[in-house]
Amino acid sequence: MKLTEINIYPIKSTRRIALQQSEVLPRGLPWDRRWMLVDSDGRFVTARKHPRLAMVQTRVGETSLYVQGPGMPSIEVPLYPLDGERVAVQIWRDRCEALATSPEADAWFSDYLGMPVRLVQLTDDLHRGVDPAYGRPGDEVSFADGFPLLLIGEASLADLNTRLEHPVEMRRFRPNVVVAGAEPYAEDAWRRIRIGDVEFEGVKACSRCIFTTIDPDTGEKDPAMEPLRTLGTYRRRPEGGVYFGQNLVPRSGGVIRVGDRVEILA
Repeated sequence: MKLTEINIYPIKSTRRIALQQSEVLPRGLPWDRRWMLVDSDGRFVTARKHPRLAMVQTRVGETSLYVQGPGMPSIEVPLYPLDGERVAVQIWRDRCEALATSPEADAWFSDYLGMPVRLVQLTDDLHRGVDPAYGRPGDEVSFADGFPLLLIGEASLADLNTRLEHPVEMRRFRPNVVVAGAEPYAEDAWRRIRIGDVEFEGVKACSRCIFTTIDPDTGEKDPAMEPLRTLGTYRRRPEGGVYFGQNLVPRSGGVIRVGDRVEILA
């Protein structure tokens, strides 16, 4: 098996940046979901309710994150803010502190979405833990839904597409790493893997939501609720939830590269 994709999504719910290689940190890949939008109550704002976010494109420069959106001028957000207000934020049931970025970014996204929002960053000195039901003490995550990385096998998507009237691309599912050479859904059972020289623990299958129905090119939801509807016919678990992909926690550091060998250790 080999690694075929590495992706990051610097601002939660925005488009991916495809990489050829990446360092692996305890929280996941550098700059992945380090920013998110929050409303006036500090609650996270995503494309689930605001699909236009899925069309926002970012680029990581040496000192700035560059942001573009349809019909909007581009803006820069500092990667390493010198100061900023610490604000209390909520993502799902988690509460933590984040750093406010800039009034310019807040105004840009508020204009783009048509509602007041703030762009916040989880800097290295701020922390959010992984759900202790699945992670170890000290495991951390950025603003991803719950875990540092998401892995999906190419064969799993290929199998799903045989069941769909209109096939979908892997980017609908927003993985960080994609693997070729496994059987469909083999990743469900992976508990420990090595990509290149970096080890990961498979901690929980990924529960899928309405986000998978959003076309990242148009920001529109599929009227037939695909591919979520079809996934629900054969990937629903008795305890509830529709699953596709495996969440990972890094258990060592290093660099992963497209083309790296992927080994199943347990």
